Amino acid sequence: MKYNFDKVIDRKNTNSVKYDQLKEYFGKDELLPFWVADTDFCVPKCISDAVIERANHAIYGYSFRGKSCILSIKNWLSRRHNWEVKEEWISSSPGVVTALSLLLMSLTEKGDKIAVQPPVYHPFFQVINDTERSLVRNPLIRIQDSYKMDFKHLEQLAKEGLKAIIISNPHNPVGRVWTKDELIELGEIAKKYDLLIISDEIHQDLIYKDHKHIALASLSEDLAQRSITCIAPSKTFNVAGLASSVIIIPNQELKKTYEKLLCAMHLNSGNLFGHIAMQAGYEHGADWLSQLMDYLQSNVDYVRDFFESNIPEIKLVEPEATYLLWLDCRELKISSEKLNQILVDQAGLALNKGTTFGEEGDGYMRLNIGCTKSMLTKGLKMLYNTINQIKKN
Repeated sequence: MKYNFDKVIDRKNTNSVKYDQLKEYFGKDELLPFWVADTDFCVPKCISDAVIERANHAIYGYSFRGKSCILSIKNWLSRRHNWEVKEEWISSSPGVVTALSLLLMSLTEKGDKIAVQPPVYHPFFQVINDTERSLVRNPLIRIQDSYKMDFKHLEQLAKEGLKAIIISNPHNPVGRVWTKDELIELGEIAKKYDLLIISDEIHQDLIYKDHKHIALASLSEDLAQRSITCIAPSKTFNVAGLASSVIIIPNQELKKTYEKLLCAMHLNSGNLFGHIAMQAGYEHGADWLSQLMDYLQSNVDYVRDFFESNIPEIKLVEPEATYLLWLDCRELKISSEKLNQILVDQAGLALNKGTTFGEEGDGYMRLNIGCTKSMLTKGLKMLYNTINQIKKN
């Protein structure tokens, strides 16, 4: 069937973080939101139908992730990512960030050095600090209109006693899809210095044309045994509110240790409707996803053309994945903090300021284009009018 991603849906007063907590995060209610990483699109009909059918049963007792759901995970990873995952590798978590905390708590010790690659998804910083581990920065290197990993610096950190690294693949917010060669080089460092790699691959399905996601653990037996992969249908099918993630741990000793804490915290049963949505999406949502990616590509093209034609000082860091665009605003010569305040107070826009993702993000903003073209057009015009006024002054 043909899906309509242009349909405008009022999400206010639905307990939406994106729309109903603007005042808490930005100080104002009436802003056009381009921040939180969910989309304004209806889920695939296969998911809503499956959830409604199960809801109509009208008994919502204790549940678990059944064999058919697990099989859908395996088949999805095989079909889309050429990764043959064994059932005994598959564990769970309500969310990827929850899993990151549990993984650090169960597999590392307080004070252990854990590396991240900023600018990067900000909960990485939080879970390391909140679990009393030592945060170590391995910043990405800016190259032309993209980024690359700094392997030389990472190896130096490893020599100094690094325990683990958390990577974002595909990377949020810079939009990189790490190549096979890059992942192999990362793996070689991890093997040489016996590092644990926690790979957040939640954006694995949102890949633009001419790029291909590669699951880190699929590349070698050594990488499989020293890595943990975190995925979920939440970004793929816009079901973050159903709190159901997949944690893949080929190393059975690591899995046993992780699940001991997972069960101790009583987080192992999962969400009834999350399981239903996951299975329906993985079994029947591929066509919807294909149409979504075409729509997102058109939004990317629109944003790129708009800035080139109207605000050349803002440059799009060309995304290889995700609906989160990384905007290089440094030529405006305004700090992220000040630019964010200008967008809120004068433009009426809510974006993520670059420094949220680390000091390396100063001068950048993150724009969520998981919205209708009409909303995106309106938002960019509001941005243009405000920037134009600043330039005049």
